[in-house]
Parts: sequence; C-alpha cells; structure tokens
Amino acid sequence: MPPELDADETLAGRQNATVGNASIDFDKGRKGDALIVAVRCRGAGTVKVAVQSVHVSFPLECLADQVSTTYNEMGVSGADRGGVVSVEAPSSVHWSMTIGRGEPAQEETPTATTPSS
Repeated sequence: MPPELDADETLAGRQNATVGNASIDFDKGRKGDALIVAVRCRGAGTVKVAVQSVHVSFPLECLADQVSTTYNEMGVSGADRGGVVSVEAPSSVHWSMTIGRGEPAQEETPTATTPSS
C-alpha cells in the first residue's frame, strides 16, 4: 500500500506496490506549493529516486525484513510544475510511492551572531 499524505496535502500521483524500475507522472501544483515524494519499500537493496523537473535525486536503503517509509519535501524553484519521478530499483525490493502537494514546511531562521570587537 502506498504511503499516505497528511490531511492538508493534495495527491498528485501514486504508484501501487511494484518491483523494478518505473516512472510516475505527477500533476502540476499551485505556485508556491512544495512537492512531496513519499516512498515505502521492503527488501534488501538501494532504490534511486530522481525528480528531473526540480533536479533532485536521492537514494533509499531498503532492508530485507523491514518496511520503511521516507518522505521528502521539495520547496525549490519549479516544484509547482508537473513532471515525472523516475525510480531505479532491484527486483529484490518491493516499493510504492505517493506524490503530493502542500504548503512548504516552515524553516527555523538561523540566528546570526557577530563577533565582539
């Protein structure tokens, strides 16, 4: 079963449980929306996820006897465009994916300190 989104997030694309490589289309969002890519996997191996429209890619290490879910939120330029998420996965890994849209997470502003003279 693919990962769930939070109640305030909108579904943009989904891939039910599969093995091997796949490409998943996702819908365009509203300007300012963040892109959310949630991947769930089980089975030993590395899953490589790439989102060309925002130039983001990341690997996921999946374990043989454990289901793990990773959520990645991208609030970068171009995240509101539609596109494709490409996945490379060995046949030993079962994976599913949910792609969503939502408000970008609020980041804490770092506090700058100036050295005393």
